[in-house]
Amino acid sequence: MSTNGKPKFSMYWAASCGGCEISVLNIHEKILEVDANFEVVFWPVAMDSKYKDLEAMEDNSILLTLFNGGIRNDENEEIARLLRKKTQIMVAFGSCATEGGIPGLGNLGTMKSIFDTAYFGVSTENPEQIYPKTSFESQFGQLHLPKMYPVLRTLDQVVPVDYFMPGCPPEPHQIGAVIDLVIQVLNGKAELPPKGSVIGAGTSTVCDECKRTRTEKKIKKFMRIQDVERIDPEICLFDQGIPCNGPATSSGCDARCPAVGAQCIGCYGPAGGVIDYGARLMSAFASVIDSNDPDEIESILESIPDPAGQFYRFNLAKSLLRSSKYAWKGE
Repeated sequence: MSTNGKPKFSMYWAASCGGCEISVLNIHEKILEVDANFEVVFWPVAMDSKYKDLEAMEDNSILLTLFNGGIRNDENEEIARLLRKKTQIMVAFGSCATEGGIPGLGNLGTMKSIFDTAYFGVSTENPEQIYPKTSFESQFGQLHLPKMYPVLRTLDQVVPVDYFMPGCPPEPHQIGAVIDLVIQVLNGKAELPPKGSVIGAGTSTVCDECKRTRTEKKIKKFMRIQDVERIDPEICLFDQGIPCNGPATSSGCDARCPAVGAQCIGCYGPAGGVIDYGARLMSAFASVIDSNDPDEIESILESIPDPAGQFYRFNLAKSLLRSSKYAWKGE
């Protein structure tokens, strides 16, 4: 507890884009309930708090931490371990913390390939051929940058996590529901779910939430959504040959993307019982292919423009593929 009697709250971003912070602001006036029930003691994007302030806090003095972003460098890991030490309830918040997110796709390449693209690619002017270093002697003294790791890891691959809240970013109404639950727990009116639970998400799939009609149609070709001449507003996007990840993705977003004619890209992570998201999705895609000819089947599958991004856009870092590459294990 803080000096004013309120439990302490913190939020931190690691390898992420900042969208999770924006999603918290998108709960609108409900954020006032956070202020009314918690003392915000550490939230670098929203307040001027220093790492030394966090280090000085007593262990387990923070009741709740929402940690977003994957672990890509030594600073990410240091703060993850420090917050775990100071926090009673650690929540992996958003896709990057729970599954690795889009930054996790970097695990397909090497550190050199990532740096070469960023510093020497066609979109970068770098006449001095500057390459990142972990330390640099400047006129102000020695400056230090975090050391990048060979692969990105999810939060629970680094520290124990109490709860997982998926989404890129989590939907505001789901954040609001979790806040309401925590406040009820504080007031003795509810209990927390078992540790390790996924919170702020549904128990079925995006397809179950989607109002489009499934026709069980077989297809001869997958198409980018922008290449479809006319999208039927009533029929399942999958049945129209548009690669939609709804069959494998957890519900909880109200199927917002399919509702407006955009395919699900899987940001809410694997549905309950799905061991490997990409494998489940491949099975769904295979089920709609209208052919028994091996060559034609291969041709249809080749029409998927970006297989890695399609099947593992958000969860490559936590997929079963991780066990096949020694470096991905973080060892």
